[in-house]
Amino acid sequence: MEFTVKQIAGLLGGEIEGDENLKVNQLAKIEEGKAGAISFLSNLKYEPYLYTTEASAVIIDKRFEPRQAIKTTLIRVDNSYTAFTQLLQVYEQILKGNKQGIEQPSYLGENSKVGEGLYLGAFAYVGKNCTIGQNVKIYPQAYIGDNVQIGDNCVIHSGVKIYNNSIIGKNCVFFANAVIGSDGFGFAPQTDGSYKTIPQLGNVVIEDNVSIGAGATVDCATMGSTIIRQGVKIDNLVQVGHNVEIGKHTVIAAQVGIAGSTKIGECCTIGGQAGFGGHIYVANKTKVGGQSGVNRTWEKEGLSLNGTPAIELQDSLRALAVFRKLPLLEKRVYELEKKNQEDKS
Repeated sequence: MEFTVKQIAGLLGGEIEGDENLKVNQLAKIEEGKAGAISFLSNLKYEPYLYTTEASAVIIDKRFEPRQAIKTTLIRVDNSYTAFTQLLQVYEQILKGNKQGIEQPSYLGENSKVGEGLYLGAFAYVGKNCTIGQNVKIYPQAYIGDNVQIGDNCVIHSGVKIYNNSIIGKNCVFFANAVIGSDGFGFAPQTDGSYKTIPQLGNVVIEDNVSIGAGATVDCATMGSTIIRQGVKIDNLVQVGHNVEIGKHTVIAAQVGIAGSTKIGECCTIGGQAGFGGHIYVANKTKVGGQSGVNRTWEKEGLSLNGTPAIELQDSLRALAVFRKLPLLEKRVYELEKKNQEDKS
């Protein structure tokens, strides 16, 4: 499908420098751009490619000032990264089309209500007493248990499992094999050394505009709700324990583990493979480095944490600097001890 530069600039609210009648039919990285492609420049690390790219058009920031002549057509916008993301979203919708209807075989349970524009893929299962909003897409082999609520414009990809009584807001996306509402890890130790299962009777509540990656798991609460607030973005293979609460607009990279009853604040950024102990609180706008281990509460907002156990970033960097010198320090201690022994003798 082809669009003119003028049409794309109109969609993005951009200003054109060059030929507005050029046609583009694909998206490309700036270093791989060819005729007929449109790209973008956000990270100035890639600025040299702007002067050599063969892409027909490039989206750039309005404030950007080139240092060399540019042969490609430019579309200037307030934020090139955001604008290109918007373009990707439009392109994705075109590629996917607007699937609707109920494929067979699939199952829609008794007393379940569905909104207009539903797509229910083959071999998908929707339990009893569910409420499904408008324009929801449920792809093949997804499972939705009883009494589940799903808001408008949600996308449930293949293999997703949503357990009974889960409540999902609007505009949420669940990628392949995500599991929502499975039992939390609750076992009571017995006097004979065995463990007795503690029933997990709560549910999961996920607010609007949440994205949950492939293979991620959000456990139901023991009692009450595990809560994912609006705008949270969770990457692949993340484990969210029972009764956890994650504040709005927090982003969590892959392979993070959050133990039960921990509360993560709003607008936090959590690096991959970080781990959180149970029953702790992390304040708003906290940044946690990859592979960090957070084992206590941090109440001050806006801190950057790193290391295991996690400490403030600057302290962590100083400690790392000392750690790197340990072999040298060991050698110096050995030499001093040797000299001390020689002096005594």
